[in-house]
Amino acid sequence: MLTYIIRRLFILPLILIGVTMLVFAMLSMLTPYERASLYVSDIPKRQGAIEDIVKKYGLDDPIHIQYWRWMVGQKDEVTGEIDGGILRGDMGFSTVGHMPVAEVIKHRLPATAELALLSAIPLIGLSVWMGIKSAVHHNKLPDQILRVLAIIGWSVPTFVLGLLLLMFFYAKLDWFPPERLSLWASQIVQSGEFTRYTQMNTIDSLLNLRFDIFLDALRHLVLPVITLSIISWAFLLRVTRSSMLDTLRQDYMTTARAKGLNERRVIKGHAVPNALIPVITVGGMTLIGLFNGVVITETIFNYPGLGKFMAASAAMLDVVSVLGMTLFSSFVLVFGNLIVDVLYGIVDPRIRLD
Repeated sequence: MLTYIIRRLFILPLILIGVTMLVFAMLSMLTPYERASLYVSDIPKRQGAIEDIVKKYGLDDPIHIQYWRWMVGQKDEVTGEIDGGILRGDMGFSTVGHMPVAEVIKHRLPATAELALLSAIPLIGLSVWMGIKSAVHHNKLPDQILRVLAIIGWSVPTFVLGLLLLMFFYAKLDWFPPERLSLWASQIVQSGEFTRYTQMNTIDSLLNLRFDIFLDALRHLVLPVITLSIISWAFLLRVTRSSMLDTLRQDYMTTARAKGLNERRVIKGHAVPNALIPVITVGGMTLIGLFNGVVITETIFNYPGLGKFMAASAAMLDVVSVLGMTLFSSFVLVFGNLIVDVLYGIVDPRIRLD
């Protein structure tokens, strides 16, 4: 198993270099004057200031020199310090966030991570369990009901479902409000009395023994979690059901039954482990997508995560922020794929022995 993980780790730097090249290629489509916004926090008012920035950072140099400077930074001739550099965490300045892109990601990532983790619990747990039940009771009443629910859940667009939930449960019943916290809870969280450990409201409120804030945070998370879970739940249920049905038809399943094993042991010991491999792929990619920030859901519920920041940056034509988020999302995807590969080796020993 260790050899299998080491092989995957050796491939990782090459993939990351390829990702940075693709992002830089998109950045190179801009003119040197447009790319100067990477290095300034405001539009210079002085005549010729942009030309000075282009000259200082060599934005009209050959492309390979610009790529190297973009990756490792550039030494300042006056102070001797190194400015910029993706490897140093400098992705440029966000005009939408009014701070460096890396700081915006650091500030908003806990909110998206909290939403993604709470969405993953019902998403992965229920969809896998229901998919297995649907396949075991193939063409029977439970299977028919779950198939209908999966089709309905997969067919409803995210923005339609989110707006319907918001109109009914907030506008009409006033049960589950949008945003992340109520005003009174937000004031307490931002005060010196409340210690921030993880920047996740549900966890931090429990660590501070503030159960009133914990309940308020959950109220604000209910509708976004349902909106995110329904669509992905329906798809993952269908994948689990299809994989399980295919596994149940294999010859080794007939052999296991012929040996006298009861049906429950056949399903749990033989069918489920073999059917989980495609489920791990889809589930892993779905969870990675949640961590990257779901643009539509966070925008509908005014949830201050990475998805809403990405939508605002695109709407305001903040190219630096969009490319910075693209680079961050690519890194998350690459490392997420590594975790999925490791899970492959744990679930199926044949893979790590290839």
